[in-house]
Amino acid sequence: MLGQVTWGTVYRALFNLFFRRLSPERAHGLALALIAAMGEFGPGRALARACFRVGRVGWPTLPAGGGERPGRLDPAASSDDDRAGQAVPAGGGERTDPAGRQLTGRAGRQLFGRDLPGPLGLAAGFDKDAKAVKGLAALGFSFVEVGTVTRFPQPGNPRPRLWRLIDQRALRNAMGFNNAGSTAVARTLRRLRASAGGGDLVVGVNIGKSKVTDPSEAAGDYFVSARRLAKYADYLVVNVSSPNTPGLRDLQAVAALRPILQAARAGADQSLARAGRPGRTPLLVKIAPDLSDADVDAVAALVEELDLDGIVAVNTTVAHDLGAGGLSGPPLRQRGLEVVRRLRGQLGAGRTVMGVGGIASAADIADYLAAGADAVQAYTAFIYQGPAWPARVQRAPARGRAAPGALRKGIRPS
Repeated sequence: MLGQVTWGTVYRALFNLFFRRLSPERAHGLALALIAAMGEFGPGRALARACFRVGRVGWPTLPAGGGERPGRLDPAASSDDDRAGQAVPAGGGERTDPAGRQLTGRAGRQLFGRDLPGPLGLAAGFDKDAKAVKGLAALGFSFVEVGTVTRFPQPGNPRPRLWRLIDQRALRNAMGFNNAGSTAVARTLRRLRASAGGGDLVVGVNIGKSKVTDPSEAAGDYFVSARRLAKYADYLVVNVSSPNTPGLRDLQAVAALRPILQAARAGADQSLARAGRPGRTPLLVKIAPDLSDADVDAVAALVEELDLDGIVAVNTTVAHDLGAGGLSGPPLRQRGLEVVRRLRGQLGAGRTVMGVGGIASAADIADYLAAGADAVQAYTAFIYQGPAWPARVQRAPARGRAAPGALRKGIRPS
């Protein structure tokens, strides 16, 4: 079997020689199709799990008090970042994060009552129509968020609408919620849940407003999508923070957001009631990094007022001069951490905070968890680091920040 260093070398060569010669969207479509095809067959999933050592995924151990210092290495572990290692406590006694939760090292945790082998999930945007969930899980993602899904099917914005910023290991996208629509995605999720092992996967569904729907009628869009999809989801995320649908980000204002969240809650409750299932599907809202601190606090207060389950922070940023679309990847990391830390301070320990933005290493994961995230998501690093990355980054101990430029090693600038 190839070692993990070799898998990384192979992917870097493949990226430089093949994928970067394709348009980003074409490369994405090809990769998604290959992962989906692998996921349809038990032997394919088993081979992926064995090759990438998915069974060794775990949670990092953080230092006492939840500070942003990484745990130290077990001396018996490999010193290579691309190989498995075990983190051990940096100090004695109980370890807690800013929310007062005990940090117990590599033992699993739960998200909305579902066991997670590790902290990393796939962010929405990669698998918009839930076509590759099994394959993505086989690569080591501990949970997968599909979407964004809209009430009506839509093609998205004109191409080109996805660009690589290879020197920053970032992406810029102006996709515009291209997806098959909530009716079609509900059918796909129903088949997934009925298939062997499909019910064991932790799947979130991200829902958004259709482009053809006037912002004044957005609540109806979210209600219908939630009603169609909630019974198949472990959690729902209301996306009002994409920069690529005209007027969408204006819906983050509390006065506009309140009826949308109430409608999504009502639709989700109706979905479970129609299915004859007790309980509620957890509901979160995803916010932009470009909100002011006061606006972040206002959304947190609204989540508490409506007794929602949490917040996903953050979406892509428009704080750039590169053209249309939102920027993702390492440029988001600092603001993402700031928002997660602020939200944890506002929400306390009772609600979920999902950290997203610039996660590319085990140290990034540890930093987000230390800032108060319950779990984290990534997308852009998966594009640049390849199929071995999700499992590898959840095995590697968090050992401090990468040196400047280290993230770009092995990828030639465009």
